[in-house]
Amino acid sequence: MWKLHRSLCMISLLLLCSSATAKGSRGRGRNWLTLSGEPPIVIARGGFSGVFADSSEYAYRLAQLYAPNSQALCNVQLTKDGIGVCLADIKLDNASNINVIYSDRNSSYNVNGEQVIGWFSVDFTLDELALVNLQQNIYSRAPYFDGTPMPILTVKDVVSLKPHGLWLNIPYDEFFKQHNLSMSSFIVSASKSYTISYISSPEVGFLRSIGPRLRTGRTKLVFQVPRGDITEPSTKQTYDTLLLNLTFIKSFASGILVPKTYIWPLDSSYYLQGHTAFVTDAHKAGLEVFASNFANDASVIPYNYSYDPVNEYLSFIDNSQFSVDGVLSDFPLTPSAAIDCFSHMNKNDPIQAKFLIISSEGASGDLPSCTDMAYIKAVSDGVDILDCPVQVTSDGIPFCLGSIDLRQKTENAAMQFSNRIATNTDLNIKNGVFTYNLTWSEIQSLKPGMTNPYTNYNLFRNPKAVGGSFLPLSEFLSFASNASSVSGVLISIENAAYLAENQGLGVTDIVLDTLNKAGYNNRTTRRTMIKSSESAVLKKIKSSSSNYELVYEVDKNIRDISNDTILAIKTFASAVVVSKNSVFSSDGGILTSDTKVVPKLHDFKLPVYVSTFRNEYVSQAWDYFSDPYMEINTHVNYMEVDGVITEYPATASRFRRNRCLGYKTKPNYMTPVQPGGLLPFITKSSMPPAEAPEPVWTESDLAEAPLPPVRKRLPTLDTSNSSTSPALNSPNGQSRLVASSIFAIISTVCSAILL
Repeated sequence: MWKLHRSLCMISLLLLCSSATAKGSRGRGRNWLTLSGEPPIVIARGGFSGVFADSSEYAYRLAQLYAPNSQALCNVQLTKDGIGVCLADIKLDNASNINVIYSDRNSSYNVNGEQVIGWFSVDFTLDELALVNLQQNIYSRAPYFDGTPMPILTVKDVVSLKPHGLWLNIPYDEFFKQHNLSMSSFIVSASKSYTISYISSPEVGFLRSIGPRLRTGRTKLVFQVPRGDITEPSTKQTYDTLLLNLTFIKSFASGILVPKTYIWPLDSSYYLQGHTAFVTDAHKAGLEVFASNFANDASVIPYNYSYDPVNEYLSFIDNSQFSVDGVLSDFPLTPSAAIDCFSHMNKNDPIQAKFLIISSEGASGDLPSCTDMAYIKAVSDGVDILDCPVQVTSDGIPFCLGSIDLRQKTENAAMQFSNRIATNTDLNIKNGVFTYNLTWSEIQSLKPGMTNPYTNYNLFRNPKAVGGSFLPLSEFLSFASNASSVSGVLISIENAAYLAENQGLGVTDIVLDTLNKAGYNNRTTRRTMIKSSESAVLKKIKSSSSNYELVYEVDKNIRDISNDTILAIKTFASAVVVSKNSVFSSDGGILTSDTKVVPKLHDFKLPVYVSTFRNEYVSQAWDYFSDPYMEINTHVNYMEVDGVITEYPATASRFRRNRCLGYKTKPNYMTPVQPGGLLPFITKSSMPPAEAPEPVWTESDLAEAPLPPVRKRLPTLDTSNSSTSPALNSPNGQSRLVASSIFAIISTVCSAILL
């Protein structure tokens, strides 16, 4: 029965990218700083092991589909009867269910000087291993495919899949010798039957012995460095010591495979240090350099890359100093795209995809939200529409901040204003420090802080991001007016009814008055968009002015929207914002289908903007392969959304300028995923729990009372000890913004030089 299931899954795999058949140019014709001058190669570690079990047929086939020019890496081990099989780890129980099938056949062996307990291939024949199924060996990845039969493959099985190239890694030759098994004999025999593009090993003795026995020119030998401080078994020297003598390595290998930190080391805070001379020195010695340990979902990634995996690959293959000759990745789609689509780009390259990039509190993935520095970086990153979510102080000053609770966006609000901590049941916020309870002067005394939405996954954003100031709405508008590349602003108004009735603050009137004074009420060249999830806000604005683009935000995940509801929205709004979960339905992070929401809104000529895009892999459905570009691509080119609201505008800007979007036939790695494409690979028993269906948005969800009159508010005394900072439109204020701008630009330039 499982064979039938397997056949159906293979068909589904071929349909995952039904319209994608091009292999891509892989960057040929460009100037590369590799040893050969050719584009770097992509090595798929165990296939597409970031999704399916390492070295499974599904993993290899998925790699062929999305990274057709990649080398299929097989980590070779020998069975008791001398057959070479592909396994991720020397301990089979780390990557298969062997401990369940043969619960009493574990052993304890000495592996390179260390006593290891587990299940080993040397204790089983190939026939016995036929009962064993591979499983995902990294527990942070989707577990849903582990119930699907994925048998252990022999090297010959992998060859039969016809990969672009075959890379065999031999990590434990000495261990197999101890069990009277000859890896050399297996490799020599295999090389007579099929072409092996690369053979790598961390054992000098194996590489020196196998070289003379292989056909000259057909196979490249690569010296693998697992870690610098451990001892190589045949020379008894540490790998760091061996790397000091590149001439010696050149005597038995044509290349070196090293962890990526040998090239771009990190400091103790996980920031990049300057790159080493390793690649340059190796190239001078005539050695190719391949970098390992790339994974889109790595739990520790240098903060310099903003959780953008393409950004990381580009620092290794596309800088003015060097390029590695290949990268070893669990997600071969991403480096394939980096090489072909994103290398040798600049910010002046033409836009290939027409959609709006709207910031979410500026470049808030990199710098504290809604600060002058976050807005400066968003402009530098290529944003189209600069956003300002408006809050109002107790003395009636509107300013930009994404939360009415100051604890969420500052480092010291709870400590500095502990006497203002309160619980607001109307807003469902417990123990908050609220913007409406502080004066503008008091808020200026606070230190903006990074927003970290995924601390429960131990994912933190740029902890060294310091400085910057919150901007009053007037200064934000002035800054946006002077940013020539910005086509407009998006002003968000929330909690308007509550603030009017309970706090005596008419936020809607305050915003309109500020826009009017800044000259935004009669703009013809810049777009002025006002967004709210409160229909009463937009209705009030529409009744008083026709100069603004009004955007209605659906603040719930929905699966459908009625025609009558859309017609009702059109009476007060000209565009709609929906969540990502309202575009694609999912269960347990697996996409199940696309919804009717975007097509229906488009049928009624309403543009649709989608929120919120982030680079962290946990923010994306598993179907996107932990690649933020694939997520944007699927929304833009599959569902044809009109804009994305993002905390990382640099990623969206790079995506829409990549050259692959302009190819007549797009390569597989630049095509959208098919919603539901992964479902056939999940057995019924392994399916994630079905989530409750999202509601249908109806006219009753739009029903709101008109905004209440503004209650008279008692005057609030400024109890802070800090003096009011000058407005940015004053001479001193302009100097402050200019100084801040220069600082941010210098930081951006330095970062670009570093990478």
